[in-house]
Amino acid sequence: MKVKEISGKFPFKVLNSAENADEKEIGSVYCCDLLSIAMSRMSEEAAWVTVMSNLNTLAVASLTDVSCVVLAEGVAVEDNMLAKAKEQGIALFSTDLPVFEAAMMIGKEIGK
Repeated sequence: MKVKEISGKFPFKVLNSAENADEKEIGSVYCCDLLSIAMSRMSEEAAWVTVMSNLNTLAVASLTDVSCVVLAEGVAVEDNMLAKAKEQGIALFSTDLPVFEAAMMIGKEIGK
């Protein structure tokens, strides 16, 4: 599944579409809100579902080269986070769904 397909298949709002969203694959789903653990265990090409809506989340996403970040539970997103996602080319989505439900939707679609 490509990153660009997320908003069309699921109740996710596009906050920032990465330049490479047409080609970038989602290979797994990862759920974790503790940034140090996410940084050490998350795989490349993961769709990271979290409630951590801050600049450090984007730093971890950039370091781990995730495919996208999905902010769940309707968490608020500050303007500085949106600006940083655009600057770093990180695909960013939001949803009102709980973390587990959002992750399960993606996981079923990619077969994991």
